[in-house]
Amino acid sequence: MSIVDIANFLPANKPAVDVSAFKLAMRNLAGAVSVITVGNGPQRTGFTATSVSSFSVDPPVILVSLNKASSSWQVLRETTSFAVNILTEAQSGVADRFAGRGGIKGNDRYVGWDWDQLDSGVLGLSAALAVLDCDVDEIIERHSHALVFGRVRSADVADRQSPLLYWNGQYQQLLPNRDPFSA
Repeated sequence: MSIVDIANFLPANKPAVDVSAFKLAMRNLAGAVSVITVGNGPQRTGFTATSVSSFSVDPPVILVSLNKASSSWQVLRETTSFAVNILTEAQSGVADRFAGRGGIKGNDRYVGWDWDQLDSGVLGLSAALAVLDCDVDEIIERHSHALVFGRVRSADVADRQSPLLYWNGQYQQLLPNRDPFSA
């Protein structure tokens, strides 16, 4: 069945979803916290994202969602590469900085942490759980957001650490390993 065929089965006068209820429902979707770094020199910027997903293994492609109202959108749209920095539980300060907390923008978001210049020219966080250096493969704009497909050119993975998670409007941490069969 094609998309056109499916559209014919959708109710024409279905009531709109309550946006507040939708946002509340999405708060229950836990996600790993990443910082997406993009641009070079004075155009360098970045943003915090929980909407990052593996898309394909052959070839290795990652998917990032970005609100087009973000100050990073214009830079990302005009660039050829970006990095996905998957954060550890100790890096909530990096996440806050790149989320724009405190009004910090652009290149100033990088101050206070150690960065490595990647082959693409963007910066990767030295102590991140993993850093994926990506070339922009495709961008699809839909509604308020853009889906950015990045072809992974390299992946650097740190020693085993716990990830920074986001759930219900707050940073979270994994519980220590437990035996699932113990009471």
